[in-house]
Amino acid sequence: MNNAFRTIAISDPAYEYDGLRYITVKTANLAGRGDITVWLPAPELIGPEPLPLVILLHGVYGSHWCWSMKGGAHRTADQLVRTGQIKPMILAMPSDGLWGDGSGYLPHNARNFERWIIDDVPRAVAAALPENKLAGFPAQQFIAGLSMGGFGALRLAAKYPDQFQAVHGLSSITDLNQLPLFVEEPLHEYRQPEPVDESVLALMVKNRDRLPRIQFDCGTNDLLIEHNRTLHRALTEQRIPHQYAEHPGGHEWPYWQQHLTDALLFFNRCMA
Repeated sequence: MNNAFRTIAISDPAYEYDGLRYITVKTANLAGRGDITVWLPAPELIGPEPLPLVILLHGVYGSHWCWSMKGGAHRTADQLVRTGQIKPMILAMPSDGLWGDGSGYLPHNARNFERWIIDDVPRAVAAALPENKLAGFPAQQFIAGLSMGGFGALRLAAKYPDQFQAVHGLSSITDLNQLPLFVEEPLHEYRQPEPVDESVLALMVKNRDRLPRIQFDCGTNDLLIEHNRTLHRALTEQRIPHQYAEHPGGHEWPYWQQHLTDALLFFNRCMA
């Protein structure tokens, strides 16, 4: 039993591998259970200072295991830490709540997939940490995601700008109206009471004076490339600071696996 959750189950360290830990919690935000894969740097790589938390959001059709088992995110992070390119950090890779083809990380259908990420995930990770790593955790928070997860990351960082130091979107959906490119559930199921909550740009404009540092990229062969270019142009016109890049590639795991490195290096530069 944990104070933050009615129930919490954490994998046995005797069977964990590659620094991966698995968590399942019951939360009212999901009206049930949610899963999180967590990567912890090797003990010999961790100093006494509190560790930052990076939340990685997956795309449609996936779950909490995708970033590690399709993208090797933990191995990328481990290599960057061991070579001194980034400071040690914890990766939290939650499910999106497993609604339909994808929840969009939005509140809808009597579940709050937004608060699951914002509130529950950091608390669940803290509950799974060794006692000697709890003081001051998380030192800082960052968020990134791909496709639908890019929408979630950019949108949540814009809506809750005080919670994150930086955000990175990979091949991101930039507006709710693009979600039907991927999901079969009707768009009205995802609609928000306030239209501003459906648009990355609208939220960034609304909270422009408090935004974290923003970076996003997209493959030149990606079906979302024009939407990302549109967001880049609009942010430039609005004079909202951000970094945008295009690289060869499509809407696929080899692209995301490669450019996760860009996100982690960016977060490392943004650490206070």
